Amino acid sequence: MSAVFTTRQLTALARSPLGQITDWPQSLRTSAQMVMHSPMPMLLLWGEELTQIYNDSFAALAGNKHPAGFAQPLHFSWPEYAEFSRPVIASVRAGQSRSYLDQYFLYPDQKHATELWLDLTFSPIHDEQGNVAGILMTAVKTSRRRRTAIKLRQRSLASRKAQHDTEERLQLALTATNGVGTWDWNIDQDLFVTDSRFAQMHGIEPQLSGQLPITAYLQGVHPDDRALLTRTIKDCVTRNGEYAQEYRLQNLDGKVRWIFARGRCFSGGPGSAQRFMGAALDITERKKTEQALLNLNETLEERVAQRTQALAEANAQLQREMHERERAEEALRHAQKMEAVGQLTGGIAHDFNNMLTGILGSLDLMKRYIAAGRITEVGRFTDAAVSSAQRAAALTHRLLSFSRRQSLDRRPLDPNQLVSSLQALFSSTKGANIDLHVELGEDVWAVNTDSGQLESALLNLIINARDAMPDGGELVVRTANTYLTDSQSSTLEPIKAGEYVMFEVSDNGAGMTPQILAKAFDPFFTTKPVGQGTGLGLSMIYGFAQQSGGHVSIISESGSGTRVRLHLPRYLEKTQA
Repeated sequence: MSAVFTTRQLTALARSPLGQITDWPQSLRTSAQMVMHSPMPMLLLWGEELTQIYNDSFAALAGNKHPAGFAQPLHFSWPEYAEFSRPVIASVRAGQSRSYLDQYFLYPDQKHATELWLDLTFSPIHDEQGNVAGILMTAVKTSRRRRTAIKLRQRSLASRKAQHDTEERLQLALTATNGVGTWDWNIDQDLFVTDSRFAQMHGIEPQLSGQLPITAYLQGVHPDDRALLTRTIKDCVTRNGEYAQEYRLQNLDGKVRWIFARGRCFSGGPGSAQRFMGAALDITERKKTEQALLNLNETLEERVAQRTQALAEANAQLQREMHERERAEEALRHAQKMEAVGQLTGGIAHDFNNMLTGILGSLDLMKRYIAAGRITEVGRFTDAAVSSAQRAAALTHRLLSFSRRQSLDRRPLDPNQLVSSLQALFSSTKGANIDLHVELGEDVWAVNTDSGQLESALLNLIINARDAMPDGGELVVRTANTYLTDSQSSTLEPIKAGEYVMFEVSDNGAGMTPQILAKAFDPFFTTKPVGQGTGLGLSMIYGFAQQSGGHVSIISESGSGTRVRLHLPRYLEKTQA
């Protein structure tokens, strides 16, 4: 509802419950028109209930009380200011005008209250009979003037406080140092008067002030400075000018103090000065500080050079230690490499020697039997030689798989179908006292790999699980879809994040100690008795997984069983077709 009223709006207002505006006195109607067209905030109160009519400018001051307060009694909108308005309205109804400067209000906004200062004027509006028919209030915003006055007053108070603090600090400094002494030399009468501080500085009893000549005070000056001080005082007196001099005082015990004296000569007419006045300040501590700074500056370059040399030596020592550490680490890596090579070659040599022994032994017996004419009996030796040669070929196959040089016959395959086809082989391999459970995941993705190598890897894991449970146990084979992230740390090599199919073989057997688990994938490492394992099973699985773009991991604790997980990448060609 707008606060500005046109003639049409005034006519509509006359028909409202507010009463007939046409029945208002002419002065009240004129005031209403003036209120509505004035750019200044104005409020018109009329009738016994002091009904409000105001313009846009006053509506802006009314905040959230507009428009509900328009055409409503004053107490309806402003109950919080009743104590202020009650005596004012009583005075104005009695025919008096009232003005109030810099009145403080809280601007009642919708979200928050804002401070507001106003100059208010309340004037009575008389009808033709001279009675008060209404009250006209005008408002002038003085917030900016008020805030400026407050800031100026605050600055003035702060300035006076700062000046007072400065004067107080100076006074305290002068009182604390207590090192200033004054003199007044009447040259015509040769009367040298000092305060107690100046007398004490120069080794004179304070009560003798005014009784001794200036030369008595010069006796306490350091011998090396006495002639210079006497000459400068004479020059000042002769020239009738200013005096400033630093000199040393030496006590009877040889203690030296520095003094700074400043004064001025005064003359009553032409010629030499008649009075010499001034003050002296003990600057011994300042001199000590200056000397310390001088010594510091003189030795700074030397100390910087020493520190630089020390840092250079420390850096050289660190470089030597780093070099020695690199040599030690290189030697350790070489030793570990040689140990690994030795273990590998020893294992290969041992296994091949056993196989060659079988082959050579069979050939030697064949030669003897042929020489003896027993050709019909040579067949079983031929079979033994072929069997040893096949074992050698299998060993070579495993070594090539571990070194990732064995070419894979990759073909897409269904993991669940492969595991299901091997279930009978797993059952015959596990042993009678071990329970086998096969858990196939739903909608397991296809993989693209060598089915023979995968079958061999799973069979190796079944055999290892069987050997870990000599007294029986539970063996579980699982397949599932999974997603590996590059932050997983259960595999030996870095993981390429993506979708994988997991083949898991777990048992509740003896498990592995951390020491054994750390060597589980090492070639020819085995915990089985001699002749019962080559130590190439897990290393072959590791090589197969890496060559297939997958990963293999072992989770095991001593006494808590072992879980081996083989992850192969998901085959996407069928999905993309």
